[in-house]
Amino acid sequence: MKTNLLELKDYIVFAVYFVIVAAYGLYIYKKKKSATSDSKDYFLAEGSLTWWAIGASLIASNISAEQFIGMSGSGFKMGLAIATYEWMAALTLIIVAVFFIPVYLKNKIATMPQFLHQRYNGTVAMIMAVFWLLLYVVVNLTSILYLGALAVSSISGFSIEACMYAIAIFAIIITLGGMKVIGYTDVIQVFFLILGGLATTYLALNLVSEHYGTNGILEGYSLMTSKASEHFHMILKPENENYIDLPGLSVLIGGMWIVNLNYWGCNQYITQRALGADLNTARGGLLFAAFLKLLMPIIVVLPGIAAYVLYKEGHFQSEMVHDGSVNPDRAYPVLLNLLPAGLKGLSFAALTAAVVASLAGKANSIATIFTLDVYKKVFNTQATEKNLIVTGKVTIIVAMLLSVLIAPHLGIDKKGGFQYIQEYTGFVSPGIFAMFILGFFWKKTTSSAALFATIGGFIMSLILKALPNFADLSWLASTGFAVKNSEGIYEIPFIDRMGFVFVFCIIGMFIISKLQKVSAADSKGLEIDVNMFKTSRSFAVGAIIIIGLLTALYSIYW
Repeated sequence: MKTNLLELKDYIVFAVYFVIVAAYGLYIYKKKKSATSDSKDYFLAEGSLTWWAIGASLIASNISAEQFIGMSGSGFKMGLAIATYEWMAALTLIIVAVFFIPVYLKNKIATMPQFLHQRYNGTVAMIMAVFWLLLYVVVNLTSILYLGALAVSSISGFSIEACMYAIAIFAIIITLGGMKVIGYTDVIQVFFLILGGLATTYLALNLVSEHYGTNGILEGYSLMTSKASEHFHMILKPENENYIDLPGLSVLIGGMWIVNLNYWGCNQYITQRALGADLNTARGGLLFAAFLKLLMPIIVVLPGIAAYVLYKEGHFQSEMVHDGSVNPDRAYPVLLNLLPAGLKGLSFAALTAAVVASLAGKANSIATIFTLDVYKKVFNTQATEKNLIVTGKVTIIVAMLLSVLIAPHLGIDKKGGFQYIQEYTGFVSPGIFAMFILGFFWKKTTSSAALFATIGGFIMSLILKALPNFADLSWLASTGFAVKNSEGIYEIPFIDRMGFVFVFCIIGMFIISKLQKVSAADSKGLEIDVNMFKTSRSFAVGAIIIIGLLTALYSIYW
């Protein structure tokens, strides 16, 4: 694919971004630095983050190269339907704000393993702490760094290795300042992310309108809806070739809930932003993030659809092809390379901001879990607050170094993209979510049941994934729970698989807990009060507005 290198204007714009983020981060570090800083202050920024900083940090940590590149690629391939991950997340954030965050804050939870220790036992907590550390370092941190460097390299013309080193160093600098610096610099990151993303969308829509002899983004959007009407349906039918990725109503009433509730409600990487705040501030931050989530498809999906329309009209024929076939994940970089000088630098900054913010958030979560749930409980039970903060900083550097070492061995096109990441995360999501949800609201749930959900859920996911190799599932086709894959074999869509595995885990946990017959006196249920779930009037109004907008969007694009 041809790469147009950055020009002087682009470097100036990027330098402005870098200086603003670095200077603001240093300012926050000095202003918010406490004379008696402790580990909770460092890792959670306890009481320091405002609602807008929490909301912006959530989005900055969530949106990275896999969204910009992968979701735009999915927009090219399947259309607006992929936006269900963003729009359903907005509703999920409201649910997490109302029902999950109060439980965490009421029980003074700082980390997800701490929740498991308090609710179940130390064995469950330690197993999951080690599991999360491995997952975050080997999979998440590494993939964010690699995909981010790949995207930045495709725009800048620098080598992937150089981009990886530069991004990693920038992320370490921000992360070492603690959650306060991450939270507040994320506000700047989100500003550049949205501004640069909107610039790319503006260009894409204008390109469509210009191709057909008109001008303006509204005309471009109108042309897209008419020239690619099949790309503007949120609920796909079984005959659609993309049904296997987004199986019809399951995105509204099925497995999509497990994807979102596990990610936004049971994930240290995400919930950490809200755990250091009071309830109203945390809820305000989640509500702000929900509003931003409604905006995200404009930035990460529409450019992909525009690229599809232009590709059908004969544009980008060679740029979109890789190894003899069309690679949808090339849609976003192709568009970025068409931006004029200055705007290209802005979009370059936006993409870099998304990657750096995600890396910083993930690295901070890794440091938090290792320091508070492994180091303090296994290696140094008498650790001072200073020991914990130093250990956290060392962990950040070590984790980033490991990701730099592992990332080059990932390979360039290992089925990359948004859908691949979602599917393989789904092997563990149902069991973890079942363990959390019953741990929240059923006091008789036992630690043995929790272990069953984690291990049994993973095994069941593997069985259902491999099932088409041993059995003919065509008899399920009439129900919509089995469709042909690219090889012509009937298999269960991964979102439906997650739904089935979640039900399996819940039933198994219920049976095991009943057989163990834990008495009310011996149960380790969390402190829950119905009044915890009451919300302020302003939050309720905001939630109603979001629900109303979602209802309208799904009605229009059904």
